[in-house]
Order: sequence, then structure tokens, then C-alpha cells
Amino acid sequence: MSETENRPPGRPPEYLAAELHRALTEDPRCAEQGVRVRIRGDVVVLDGEVGNAERRRRLEDVVREIAPDAQIHNDVHVTATPGPGECEDLGD
Repeated sequence: MSETENRPPGRPPEYLAAELHRALTEDPRCAEQGVRVRIRGDVVVLDGEVGNAERRRRLEDVVREIAPDAQIHNDVHVTATPGPGECEDLGD
């Protein structure tokens, strides 16, 4: 079976990738601009970095709403964001 036959039906892969990328950017549940979306056959591949595991999971929720029959390969990494450091005393 060719890659064309394996992709989610109804849209060329580049259109679906663009639609998913826009949704991941605009949906308030994830609002991630740095996540890359690729379509490989019937698989949606997500790649990039997010700040926490919940946001990573929400990416998949948004993809499932748009492409419910696609498999998702979520290669997004969670990066720990350092907390606030000590206050610097600048004196008077």
C-alpha cells in the first residue's frame, strides 16, 4: 500500500499538517507555536517542546478532534522551566 493510501482521508497531507499546526497554535488548551506537525501515511507526527506534561497531552486531544482516524506519534518533549530565583538586593 502506498503512503497516499495510508494517510487520513479527505485532505492532502500538507493541508492537514497546516490545519493541525494552526489548531495547536490557536486552541487555548495548548496554544503552542513551536510544535512541528508532519504527516507520514496515516500517522500525525508531533515534534517540539512544551512546558509540562498536561500541555503535551492536550496536543493529542486537539489532533484527535481534527483527525480522529489518524495515529499520533507524539515526540514532543517536556522541558522543565526553572522557577523564580532569589531576589536580588539592589540596595538604596
